[in-house]
Amino acid sequence: MFGLGIWELVLILLIVLVLFGRKLPDLGEGLGRGIRNFRKSMREPDEIDVTPKEGEEKEKGKKNSP
Repeated sequence: MFGLGIWELVLILLIVLVLFGRKLPDLGEGLGRGIRNFRKSMREPDEIDVTPKEGEEKEKGKKNSP
């Protein structure tokens, strides 16, 4: 893998943990919240129904005709 040995990968992982260690819980929390909101929106029915109702179609036809 890119000519890197196991010890080089461990060293890179340690450096990343030192640099971003404090931010990792916040990143995980944000990622979890985003996934949860996405799943919730996929389960819920659409709140905005854009299909016109039968009565609305007739009214629009009357208004648009000369």
